[in-house]
Amino acid sequence: MTAIDTPRAIIVGAGLAAQYAALRLAPHPVLMISPEPLGSGASSTWAQGGVAAAMDPSDSAEAHARDTVRAGAGTVDVQVAEAVTAEARAHILDLTGLGTPFDRTADGGYVLSREAAHSFARVVRVRGDQAGAEIMQALTAQVRAAPHVQVLEGVMATGLVIEGGRVCGARVARCADGLTQSVALRGAAVLLAGGGSGSLFSQTTNPPRICGQVLGMAARAGAVISDAEFVQFHPTAIANGLDPAPLATEALRGEGATLINSRGERFMLAAHPDAELAPRDIVARAVFAQTQAGLAPALDTRAALGARILTEFPAVAAACRASGLDPVTQPIPVAAAAHYHMGGIATDAGGASTLPGLWACGEVASTGLHGANRLASNGLLEALVYGRRCADAIARGLGAGDDAAPVVLPDLGPDQAPDPALVARLRQAMTDGAGVIRTAAGLRRTLDRIATVEAAQPGCDALLNMTATATLIAAAALTREESRGAHFRSDHPDVQGATGQRSFFTLAQAQEIRAQARKEPA
Repeated sequence: MTAIDTPRAIIVGAGLAAQYAALRLAPHPVLMISPEPLGSGASSTWAQGGVAAAMDPSDSAEAHARDTVRAGAGTVDVQVAEAVTAEARAHILDLTGLGTPFDRTADGGYVLSREAAHSFARVVRVRGDQAGAEIMQALTAQVRAAPHVQVLEGVMATGLVIEGGRVCGARVARCADGLTQSVALRGAAVLLAGGGSGSLFSQTTNPPRICGQVLGMAARAGAVISDAEFVQFHPTAIANGLDPAPLATEALRGEGATLINSRGERFMLAAHPDAELAPRDIVARAVFAQTQAGLAPALDTRAALGARILTEFPAVAAACRASGLDPVTQPIPVAAAAHYHMGGIATDAGGASTLPGLWACGEVASTGLHGANRLASNGLLEALVYGRRCADAIARGLGAGDDAAPVVLPDLGPDQAPDPALVARLRQAMTDGAGVIRTAAGLRRTLDRIATVEAAQPGCDALLNMTATATLIAAAALTREESRGAHFRSDHPDVQGATGQRSFFTLAQAQEIRAQARKEPA
């Protein structure tokens, strides 16, 4: 395999966490690996709600931390929650300074939305539902102009390079037409910030490339993976048959929109005292149950917003128009869809993984902040906090920031790309057996189907990364014989105590669980 050495720190990913870390690393030279044109294919760009931060004088970081712990269903690391929420305000001010046009009041304050399980309106937004896109646009402009950052676009990482027991680089391949043969890039440090796993499921709000590939790379290299079973399903993906499904942001419910079924019933009133603003897992299961019963759940914004939805939530309005819906006069059909992976590469307070030389931040990491059920709009906040922490930790081990020559990839021949039919089978298996409601029998069937898909194309790194992550999710879900947060087992519907234990698995351990499950009756 061709190898290239560079003094640059290598960042796999190009979303919010990756770009924020890259800017923070200045003047140390950085090489960013981006499968899509910079900023266009990241989950961060698709985020609608905004960034959670206690910006109102009546609110506090302590209250934000309490809400985070409460929503996380007993598995949030309290110290992590307190530390992250304490930093939130500073990051909003930093993003403002970098050019993010947050919505402001007439007196210069920040417009704040209230989302599910928050005790205050504390979600800082941009143009209603444009936060992710606008934040990324501002950051991307800064990254493009940064002389210390080189971006390799149209390139994806397929594995890690380990020498002497330490991660020293990544294998990368071009992905314009399938994949090319990979080349090993050896750099000064490796930061994984490549998003989550939502597109491992057939119903998702995530961009197609966000399918567990980066988590799978780390797992295949031996990194410990934490809380893999906790996958958050968003209750209000727009049910218009598209893959991925457009998102109807939770902020709509914060503005008073209601969930109704085909009978016109507000079914959340009987499901939880907070009704539409109940924690996401409860709302998602209620929406899923209505779908399963053939009662066509829908989000009704007519009374709460009326024509204001067109100007205050333009992304939702545009998605509705594209599907022939008029949200001013019609309820918006919705479904529960895979949205955010609370689990990921286990990291310490500085973002270091269990593998020497490897850091992780953003959705691909598991820091202990989200527990079993991420508090709304804490995802972008975590990306900011740990993007900075990882950059600072990496910088402490680097030199003074000398100039580095640009990395030029050689011409490479074609290589195996994942068989689309196998990917479709994998995604359907995950939705069928590891989706909103799980059982032991369904999870064992899912593990069997994952193994079958994996065996059908054994030489394809990209597919093996996906099946590694899928195996970890399903194996951890099979092992957790309780219902907690986003993980719901209908055969074990009760929670085992107010506080629970986080899960920690290596891929080898998950594969042992998979092998045993295949021997048992489904």
